[in-house]
Amino acid sequence: MSTTHSLGFPRIGNKRQLKRALEQYWQGDITQSELEQTGKKLRAEHWRLQQQAGIDLVPVGDFAFYDHILNTSLLFGVVPKRHQSADGKIDFDCQFRIGRGRAPTGPAAAASDMTKWFNTNYHYLVPEFDAEQQFQLSDLSLFQQIDEAKALGLHFKLVLPGPVTYLHCGKVAEGVDKLSLLPALLNGYQQLLDALNAAGVQWLQLDEPVLALELSPAWQKAIQTSYRSLQKGQLKLLLASYFGDISGYLPQLVDLPLDGIHLDLSAEPCDLAAADLLIPPHFVLSAGIINGRNIWRGDLTKAYQQLKPLFDRRGDKLWLGTSCSLLHCPVDLTLEQQLQPQVKSWFAFARQKCEELKLLQQALQNGDTQAITSYCLPLKDRKNSTLVHNSAVQQACERAKAEKADRTLPFAKRIKLQQQQLQLPLLPTTTIGSFPQSSDIRKLRLDLKAGRISEQQYQQQIEQQIAKAITLQEQLGLDVLVHGEAERNDMVEYFGEQLQGYVFSQFGWVQSYGSRCVKPPIIIGDISRSADMTVSWTSYAQSLTQKPVKGMLTGPVTMLAWSFPREDLSRADIALQLSLALADEVKALEQAGIQIIQIDEPAFREGLPLKQSQWQQYLDWAVDAFKRCSSKVQHSTQIHTHMCYSEFNDIIAAIAAMDADVITIETSRSNMELLGAFEDFAYPNQIGPGVYDIHSPNVPQLDWIKQLINKAAGKLPLQQLWVNPDCGLKTRSWQEAEAALAQMVQACRELRQELA
Repeated sequence: MSTTHSLGFPRIGNKRQLKRALEQYWQGDITQSELEQTGKKLRAEHWRLQQQAGIDLVPVGDFAFYDHILNTSLLFGVVPKRHQSADGKIDFDCQFRIGRGRAPTGPAAAASDMTKWFNTNYHYLVPEFDAEQQFQLSDLSLFQQIDEAKALGLHFKLVLPGPVTYLHCGKVAEGVDKLSLLPALLNGYQQLLDALNAAGVQWLQLDEPVLALELSPAWQKAIQTSYRSLQKGQLKLLLASYFGDISGYLPQLVDLPLDGIHLDLSAEPCDLAAADLLIPPHFVLSAGIINGRNIWRGDLTKAYQQLKPLFDRRGDKLWLGTSCSLLHCPVDLTLEQQLQPQVKSWFAFARQKCEELKLLQQALQNGDTQAITSYCLPLKDRKNSTLVHNSAVQQACERAKAEKADRTLPFAKRIKLQQQQLQLPLLPTTTIGSFPQSSDIRKLRLDLKAGRISEQQYQQQIEQQIAKAITLQEQLGLDVLVHGEAERNDMVEYFGEQLQGYVFSQFGWVQSYGSRCVKPPIIIGDISRSADMTVSWTSYAQSLTQKPVKGMLTGPVTMLAWSFPREDLSRADIALQLSLALADEVKALEQAGIQIIQIDEPAFREGLPLKQSQWQQYLDWAVDAFKRCSSKVQHSTQIHTHMCYSEFNDIIAAIAAMDADVITIETSRSNMELLGAFEDFAYPNQIGPGVYDIHSPNVPQLDWIKQLINKAAGKLPLQQLWVNPDCGLKTRSWQEAEAALAQMVQACRELRQELA
């Protein structure tokens, strides 16, 4: 009998229960014990839900109050010195001090760096390794979860990051070879394996998504070294990789002392028949046949045809699984009451994906495909739906492909025209876009949707919020202002709601980091714009001040990356549709007198294929999509963009090719390290490196900001630099935002005098 299993499950709860409990704890409204009870309750609910949906082997160890990579750091005692307690022990709040820079107990200190988990929109806390780092089994809370699963009588496997992926995701001081830490790390993993054997754990899933990359020989050797040196005892090891095809590594992997290998069958094409021939018959072959990163109903008929020959040969050695952890999906489609029934029938959330595995298992075992044939009927209906296809959009895209997307005047000449028009000082100050969204602002949107207030009342109150933001910025002395985005629920969802081709869920929340959750829009069809989306709000803000107010848009690549995209059209074609819609909005803002327009692309690097050999094709269409948004503006209109948490060194040429007049980036957590790419490349346009971390509630010190600006000025010419926070201020309080921005502006004033 084939086994069904998921590689991990969403941890936030179907209605974001974990998010609310975390924030209540941070605010002092509930105790640590109450927060821990919430975690325990959610774990039990999620295990039962998966079990009831048909999962034979539920995952344990995938739960985290903040981040699973951070959990692994705590497990092995990898705690930055600034966050260590006086007695050297790891207390419960240590995870929040590392993740947020502050917790209900313990001293505040700079939070650890945060970056994207491979090519997803999930952020993990980057482990910080010392040159002489030791890895000792330290935080034993993992074993509490094991005890909970045993007490519930569950058939489970433990899920943890593998040693090579964990090491690869960390950072060390310059000049230190990360791989030199591998022996010490393997010592820690061996301690863990010994403890798991003593606890009677049967299966351990070690996640090695690093295998989806094109690894250097040294890192390939690290995989061999790791799994040959670990003594697993009675434990059975499932090596799981995902986010890409690992066929090239299989000849080496099948010689390792493993008990099974998991393959992601949805991320990239995979020659399953060839993999089956390579993987020994005594190994479990875990087929990641259900896409764990998108919300479309699985084509179970196609999956059955793929897997039937393997099942006939392997029997119970063929496992059926999700392609990766379901962390990247919402929890339960049954909660959705506002989607059109036809559209709803096209989707499957985490719970439904578990049910899909059960349906597939039953068909393989009894040879009856009637149930999966019925399940797939809505997919056939979708192919001819008018909700999907728009001939006018398709024709516009064909015309656009024949046109160039470049601005006709080079930056060196454009910037002179822009400076004459804007008259900005040295080191101009600005923010990234959003201002704090209080509960009152969120209530306004809810009241409008519920019909408790009229459209006119909503507009008046949002205008009051805009006026508040403009007044504060003028009082602080910022040079380029923003309207604050009080009307926006989310930087992608807001635009998606105004574009044709999108639909939206009520409870489609997924975790981005910590307590931060997003509700990605769903692209179901061809995309077009029928009316202005931002012009009235931005124009109103501009009417309140003589200083320039930026128009704020989300770029096409980010709109694509942070949505659940359709799977019947290439990403390049979807991005082109988005860029044409946004180009119309850019032109409308310019015609309304807006002189600076910011087109944010925080997900630009995130969209890269994991294999570097595939990068150029992506970069070509991603750069083209961005340029099409602004290629037809006047030379004097200044185009900005913003990017988050990115390693820029290897794509700096593509960023330069985007030809934004000003790029703002997140650099404070990395202490301006990311600027090295712009310095080495001699980046030609202007740049605003972030000078304080908006993800932490800590108010930056004046000297710290000046130090960062000076560091930036040591890498790039002063005339090239802007000064801004790392990112938008949406998640901060007004008090925190005002205090931090006041420090930033004061630092700039002092430096203008000192550096002049």
